[in-house]
Amino acid sequence: MIVIPAIDLKDGRCVRLVQGDFERSTVYGDDPVAMALHWKAKGAERLHVVDLDGSRSGIPRHAGVIGAIATATGLPVQVGGGIREMRTVESYLGMGVGWVILGTAALRDPGFVREACRSFPGRVMLGIDAMAGRVAVQGWTEQGAETATELARRFAGDRPAALVYTDIMRDGMQTGVNVDGTRELAESAGIPVIASGGVSGIADLNRLLEIEAAGVFAVITGKALYTGSLILEEALAVTRGGREGGPAAGETGRREG
Repeated sequence: MIVIPAIDLKDGRCVRLVQGDFERSTVYGDDPVAMALHWKAKGAERLHVVDLDGSRSGIPRHAGVIGAIATATGLPVQVGGGIREMRTVESYLGMGVGWVILGTAALRDPGFVREACRSFPGRVMLGIDAMAGRVAVQGWTEQGAETATELARRFAGDRPAALVYTDIMRDGMQTGVNVDGTRELAESAGIPVIASGGVSGIADLNRLLEIEAAGVFAVITGKALYTGSLILEEALAVTRGGREGGPAAGETGRREG
């Protein structure tokens, strides 16, 4: 299982939000590139970068910084936030980003999502952010009627590289990952899943390792790393070795679509 440090960008700085609330943010660094290099030095194999300002405006606001992160680290980077047009997808992938994550577009413009998946096979992920079981969009400021599973099934035939599933009510709270919801999504959609939201420590990683065989191949963690409740080197040791009695990382964990 891959452990992916999160770098969320707001006003040019590295921040973490609480339950997606832009008014409840904590700044953890003024230099996103330096932060990315820090996680690389600690052993990160991949980075998750979100343009928070772009997610609300619908227009990328930190493309230059994101390109600099990809170039400086040389790591595979998955990027979300404000990606609503093909030219944005093309621009990000052209600057060295590994995957783009489409969220709001999945509800607002499904044709665009399908075109992106078809044009760039294996390079497009679907971001599914849910609050009380319902999908939320536009930087988590609007909630729809569709469930995470319903949305994922709509795009199963388009073969997105992965689903990035976030339980909004747990995000930034360090209250534990929604393991049941993550497993249900992976089993129902038949698409590899990256878990996100609520990681509090090693215990959460052990619980996720138990459902790795269902198709959950990675986990994104942010606040737990920034507060020190999760040490990246320790997390990597656990997930690379596999939980005692559980599947070893690599047996099912390297599924990228």
